[in-house]
Amino acid sequence: MPEPSDEHARIHLGVFYTGVGPHYLWADPSNAEHTEIETYVAAARTLERGLFDAFFLGEGLRVRENRGRIHSLDVAGRPDAITQLAVLAGATEHIGLVATQNATYNFPADLARRLSTLDILSNGRAGWNIVTTDNAWTGENFRRGGWLPHDRRYERATQFVEAAKAIWDSWDDNAIATAEDAPAWARAGSIRGVERHTDLVDLSVTPTLPRSPQGRPVLFQAGDSPGGRDLAARHADVVFSANTEYGKALAYAQDLRARLATYGRKPDDVRILPGASVILGDTATEAQERAEWVRREQITPQRAVAFLEQYWGQDLSAYDPHGPLPDVEPVDGELDPSRGTISIEHRTGKLDRIRQWRELAEEKQLSIHELVLEVQPRERVFTGTPAQIADEWAHYVRTRAVDGFNISPHLVPSSLDDIVDKLVPELQDRGVYRTAYEGTTLREHLDLPQ
Repeated sequence: MPEPSDEHARIHLGVFYTGVGPHYLWADPSNAEHTEIETYVAAARTLERGLFDAFFLGEGLRVRENRGRIHSLDVAGRPDAITQLAVLAGATEHIGLVATQNATYNFPADLARRLSTLDILSNGRAGWNIVTTDNAWTGENFRRGGWLPHDRRYERATQFVEAAKAIWDSWDDNAIATAEDAPAWARAGSIRGVERHTDLVDLSVTPTLPRSPQGRPVLFQAGDSPGGRDLAARHADVVFSANTEYGKALAYAQDLRARLATYGRKPDDVRILPGASVILGDTATEAQERAEWVRREQITPQRAVAFLEQYWGQDLSAYDPHGPLPDVEPVDGELDPSRGTISIEHRTGKLDRIRQWRELAEEKQLSIHELVLEVQPRERVFTGTPAQIADEWAHYVRTRAVDGFNISPHLVPSSLDDIVDKLVPELQDRGVYRTAYEGTTLREHLDLPQ
């Protein structure tokens, strides 16, 4: 049953700039260069003009691969997130700055210090998007290969986050002396060492940085598995989810809020911001036509062949993407996860899936490209006029299905300009979006407990 409508609810918005993968239409001449700092400065300033809560940068620890070879169809070369956001801290005044950082291959003391530095230099606007991985192809960068079994990655993340929070809490709020005649820069007993000794986290450190104006970086976490939801319920301030369809979003929110109670937390201790794509048009028909164009730009004929290569386990480059499915049999064994884009639940059962695809292609006379366009899962894209999407989002937030959205643009800057100039005013007209920043820290923007 839906929760009662809250007419005073406000939408919180962020932008997740992936800079990698097929979502970002790098081949379009209107897209800005994703390795130039001017691109990020301009994007962040646009979002600040649109009163967004935060600007998120993804993380790429290794160039994507397809069957052990560099996957040259996707954009690559994404710069380090914390370094980029440190520049943006000086180029913006209000917007939150969130870095995606891996809890599997980083070290708690080092990462906690770098995130704390960003938080201090931005006057309390930093956030950490916590991610994990069990990919051996990423681990090889760290001489660990598939170091951590899949079922233990959230154990490591939980211990990692607990260590980082202890480091950030190791300085008292009034640790730095303010009197001119104080005997020492830091008050005696105001700084404590932190120790952790487990099989997954082992450290002994005396932290070197004081707390920021918001206390510590805001913690963001994505994960829909039971382990991911529990980590979010225990430690996250903001949760991403893939549940953007209304019914699924509401069910996810209710489940997560029930888990919060298990850890002694209140429903409003966490903000839920599902990932979302937005495609606007002056009319609903125009928006739908543009959405179909975007999907075809994301799933090109060459990417369609590469998609099937993962299932067939062999080179299919000789096959015409506009011709029939490959007439060779796939190799034995399940999917090769080396490219890192195949979800866990789809890494098994490939032979049955290929049989179904062949039957579908024969029934509908589909080419390789047409088949992949039909069978590759569609992300939830909010498509329509600004007024239509504003009405839909107001319903989502007023019924507590979400607290907002984390938007992934496919074109920069044009996608962001459209949202700020066309969608934001419609949200403001409905009373579900701020008309000015009311605080200075990211925690205040998100209306989180201090």
